[in-house]
Amino acid sequence: MTRKQRRISLLIAAALVLSASATLVITTLQNQIVYFVAPSDLDEQKIAPGQRMRLGGLVAEGSLDRYAGQKIIFDVTDLVQTVSVSYTGILPDLFREGQGVVAEGVFDGAGGFKADTILAKHDENYMPKEVAEALKEKGVWQSN
Repeated sequence: MTRKQRRISLLIAAALVLSASATLVITTLQNQIVYFVAPSDLDEQKIAPGQRMRLGGLVAEGSLDRYAGQKIIFDVTDLVQTVSVSYTGILPDLFREGQGVVAEGVFDGAGGFKADTILAKHDENYMPKEVAEALKEKGVWQSN
């Protein structure tokens, strides 16, 4: 083999390895590239207890309970199904009942969700795009 043929063979081999690894990464992450899961989608997706995910929906009216320290329990709903969320920490200033929220954390398997991060809207007219689309898909969208 000449030097030029070895160089071309090496480039072809590198391209094959790169494309194979890219395909593997895309295939592996396909189910993980989700902005959030709505409460009514939890049963369909069969989320394993302890699996990290994002839960999105509306904070249910009258569900916000504050406990000693910074522990907070509230319900997230897509107006079809509701999931109880527990969170320890400081909530965003604009977090309130009836507004869109995305909670990052783990599903406990007993119907609850333990959040470690809460993302809330940034002004009175904003709802996370994914939450609005999920509500429209369920047929329960309430535009202001």
